[in-house]
Amino acid sequence: MRRTTSDRVRLNSSTLAAAAYDPALAKLELDFCDGARYLYSGVGSEIYPGLLGAVSTGVYFNRHIRGHFPYARLPIEN
Repeated sequence: MRRTTSDRVRLNSSTLAAAAYDPALAKLELDFCDGARYLYSGVGSEIYPGLLGAVSTGVYFNRHIRGHFPYARLPIEN
């Protein structure tokens, strides 16, 4: 899953900067405010709208994503 910056949804969070989801591959990419980018695999389709609609995306991430899905750190594309 290689998304361009325009495919990403900017997040208003002190933890997460942006997110992109591919439902066909069940993959979620998250850009963190510290510049790191991670790809999470096997993410169900209910997770992405939950993240986007959360009052706190950082809390949602910690409760529903972190530790629940396999992940890999990705290089930042310029």
